[in-house]
Amino acid sequence: MTEFKSDLLRLLSDRGYIHQVTDAAALDALATKQIVPAYIGFDPTAPSLHVGSLVQIMLLRRIQQSGHKPIVLMGGGTGKVGDPSFKDEARKLMTVETIEANIASIKTVFEPFLTFGDGPTDAVMVDNADWLDALEYLPFLRDYGQHFSVNRMLSFDSVKLRLDREQSLSFLEFNYMILQAYDFLELSRRHACRLQLGGSDQWGNIVNGIELSRRCDGTEVFGVTTPLITTADGGKMGKTMSGAVWLNPEQLSHYDYWQFWRNTDDRDVGRFLRLFTDLPLDEIARLEALEGAEINEAKKVLANEATAMCRGLAAAEEAAETARRTFEEGSAGDALPSHTASGDIAVVDALVALGLAASKGEARRLIKGGGARIDGEKVEDEAQIITATSSSLRISAGKKNHGILSFAQ
Repeated sequence: MTEFKSDLLRLLSDRGYIHQVTDAAALDALATKQIVPAYIGFDPTAPSLHVGSLVQIMLLRRIQQSGHKPIVLMGGGTGKVGDPSFKDEARKLMTVETIEANIASIKTVFEPFLTFGDGPTDAVMVDNADWLDALEYLPFLRDYGQHFSVNRMLSFDSVKLRLDREQSLSFLEFNYMILQAYDFLELSRRHACRLQLGGSDQWGNIVNGIELSRRCDGTEVFGVTTPLITTADGGKMGKTMSGAVWLNPEQLSHYDYWQFWRNTDDRDVGRFLRLFTDLPLDEIARLEALEGAEINEAKKVLANEATAMCRGLAAAEEAAETARRTFEEGSAGDALPSHTASGDIAVVDALVALGLAASKGEARRLIKGGGARIDGEKVEDEAQIITATSSSLRISAGKKNHGILSFAQ
């Protein structure tokens, strides 16, 4: 492992964030001499970001923790185009009103993680629509198009994958990497930004921006990418049976967020503690060395720390207590997902309504596999109807996912 001199790269390296760096020695030297403004872009494709974006948010937190300046770039402009990176097909185009509403909602995600303000290391949030919306097509082509090689752009993995699969890549999407490169140039000019960070799939786009800044302004800027974060079983980070793990509480309950972390694979506990919590590394080493049933204590620590950071300490404590009552005492906690039925309801429909299955087909497979229970009793018949009752029922999908079914009186 490379020995870095700057607090910035040491912190990123020690916690497992670094996949590639464009010029590690020069960036390390710069970070020892001055505050380095660094940015990551987020496209507003939904009202919330999900756990798949959390490593990038934590990167910005690490930037600030090591004495540098985070820049959150909202893609109000690029969101009108859509990033083609490793997508099978083009994203559906959103209206301007939807983009603006999504940005307003996403902004609240960052507040628990970063300190915003006017100070030298305070975070700032900017929107690339401020400059992209004002561009004129012909002057932009003339001034910046000459710096991009189509041959080279076709070689980027994000584009090559679509072409190799013979899947359509529109000219609109092909422009995305040019706009992202221009973002870096604008942030360099407006905010003295010297570093772009992103996932490993953004390497080509980041390098494009570095070269554009050098050619247009002679400015030396840098890039750092993170490894692709997958779970130990090879799954995509943040994907569960019930769908995406959203960071906004309006789209996912505190309990479900806490439970996502509690359900971490044993093999991922240490890595996730380093990436997604502020616990000291020696304490993380102690926790990840636990074996057998004791590793569950480390998972609870991960769930508590990650939930407290995103949702607040009170939310973490409430979720932990709900889990304790549900699993240790067999009772139902108030924070479990709930659904109120107007009358008799099929078990299949109840599982879907509670978010314990993504579809009726998935619910039937769950029942067929013996994974569905009502108040601890296994459901044997996928056509079973739950009769309306005055008391609430605990519906379970497997050992770890539960919900509360009640009936309108």
